[in-house]
Amino acid sequence: MADPNVLNPHPPEFERFLYACVGEDRNGSVVTVLSTLARLGFDPWQEAAELVTLGRDAARARLETLLAQFRDVPTLRSDHERVARDLSQLLPESQTSGSLKRAAAGASDGRSPKSGGIWNVLVIIFLLVQMFMFGGSGAGE
Repeated sequence: MADPNVLNPHPPEFERFLYACVGEDRNGSVVTVLSTLARLGFDPWQEAAELVTLGRDAARARLETLLAQFRDVPTLRSDHERVARDLSQLLPESQTSGSLKRAAAGASDGRSPKSGGIWNVLVIIFLLVQMFMFGGSGAGE
């Protein structure tokens, strides 16, 4: 049976945290943690995995620092401590599953543990397509 996480290799345990709202930007659009981390130049899934490994209190402190730097949501200037506290409660416990450990391990090398196999399959498919398109009948026929 095919792995259900092939198209989404990220652990679902992070979704509640990453898709949580941090506030509204100046245009009135809802900004999520995922968007905030991306706008700050971080890989959101990698950062979430690292926050889980820190533990709840250290993760809250790290989130406070990150949110204080984020200027796209005006209300965060005065409210970043409360938002960080609330968001840290949405992080999964570090011992909840093996997928979190794999994600944290993948975060250290910057890639998903399954990405190598996917690339190998894509290269093989590409080579087969090339063989069928250009290697079929002789040239000029």
